[in-house]
Amino acid sequence: MTRLVRSTRPPRGTALAVLLSAMIMGWAAPAFAQTAISPPQVARELSEAFAATAKATTPAVVSIKIEKIVTARPGLGDSNDAGGPEDFLRRFFGGALPQTRSQRYLEHGQGSGFIISRDGYILTNNHVVGNIDRMTVTLQDGRTFTNAKVIGSDPGTEVALIKIEGNDFPVLPLGDSDRLEVGDMVMAIGNPFGLSSTVTVGVISAVGRSNIGIAAYENFIQTDAAINPGNSGGPLVDLNGRAIGINTAIVSESGGYMGIGFAIPINMARTIADQLRRTGRVVRGYLGFLGEDVTPEIARTLGLQRTQGAIIAQVERGSPAEQAGLQPWDVILEMNGNPIESYTDFRNAIAALRPGTQVQLLLWRNGQTSERTVTLGERPAQLGQTRQPQPPPQRTPQETRQSLGLEVQNLTRSLAQRFGYQPGQGVIVTAVTPEGPADTAGIQPGDLIVSVNRQPVPSVERFAAAVRAARKNGEALLLIRRGEGSRFVVVRFGQQ
Repeated sequence: MTRLVRSTRPPRGTALAVLLSAMIMGWAAPAFAQTAISPPQVARELSEAFAATAKATTPAVVSIKIEKIVTARPGLGDSNDAGGPEDFLRRFFGGALPQTRSQRYLEHGQGSGFIISRDGYILTNNHVVGNIDRMTVTLQDGRTFTNAKVIGSDPGTEVALIKIEGNDFPVLPLGDSDRLEVGDMVMAIGNPFGLSSTVTVGVISAVGRSNIGIAAYENFIQTDAAINPGNSGGPLVDLNGRAIGINTAIVSESGGYMGIGFAIPINMARTIADQLRRTGRVVRGYLGFLGEDVTPEIARTLGLQRTQGAIIAQVERGSPAEQAGLQPWDVILEMNGNPIESYTDFRNAIAALRPGTQVQLLLWRNGQTSERTVTLGERPAQLGQTRQPQPPPQRTPQETRQSLGLEVQNLTRSLAQRFGYQPGQGVIVTAVTPEGPADTAGIQPGDLIVSVNRQPVPSVERFAAAVRAARKNGEALLLIRRGEGSRFVVVRFGQQ
């Protein structure tokens, strides 16, 4: 779970029946008139459907208890004090810390999972079984397994596959998450707070949720079915008794359940599980660029008729993208004839393909479309770890703040080495006026401005010229690097 939340008191059964009856009367009144079925009868039938689904699915849902051995060295003082306990000790021992005996203790946690094969393969979350020392799996019928093995886990999607030894286990059938519709009724099953075989009911609130910050590859199902600590890894099931997702996380500002939960689509989880079962790891296709969604401002600047596609901000050296001639500012409109609606969709689609696969891309460059054929590589295990540079010392600006509310400086060799850039790549931001246009757009000291409205700005002079040319439009589209990441920023000019 992304945040620990406290359980809320469930509504009483009578209140739930009244609520269901009210809902049914609201959207099914014409059917009652035609068939003479009373609202209470429909409510009973819906209740029986929930009960039947729960009875059929809960035997395949398991409780997972985990233990991790943690080693810690006791210290003196409050860790919130300036410098912490080690600095406190150094002041009294002349820079050498005394030898203290390390203490070992057990951390306990729990989650859920569900059996997907008769021979004991279980789907759960990576954060439930990752980096643990011991795991105990308990079935609803009371059988307990202390020899469960982690077959493989994938932090990129938060999917993990474990196995218990045996045969003829109850199995939860897998559904088709691509066919889900907003409003479909679902049930979340798991072991919140250690309360085994807990069932909660809700609807599909949204599909295709991304940019949440839970995993690298996000395409979450959003539901209002109550999900709490201990539900992680359990199934989200439809009323046909099929798993259509893996419950993973919630959003909560108050620390309590707020009706927003996320589940990994079962189609994505199935693909990951198949790879983990075969090889113990996940192999992903790799194109090799960083990109963003095309916003209305970007579309207007580049002359696109629709706000659609993924715009390239940075191309990795030696990557398949570079070898195919892809460049920053290119917009990918289609892949294999299918429109690209967002960068996240495109990135997920590439990751789902095998290395060596050829893909056909339709690009938008300089007001024209062109096609590129790219052969995918294998995505490196460690990629895209962004460094967060510390702001350089403020220097006398060579270009006044005037319209953008920032100061820039030529990227000297020493500054380039300090921040991991290359001389001539752009101009570095040395100061930002509080609440000015650049500040409002999220620009920070230490950012590298690479280009303005597609014009490279390797020097302060070129930057100033590009800014002057952009003033007549009232805004400028900047390509900015921060550490190893790149992004596009629209800055609206202030008063002249």
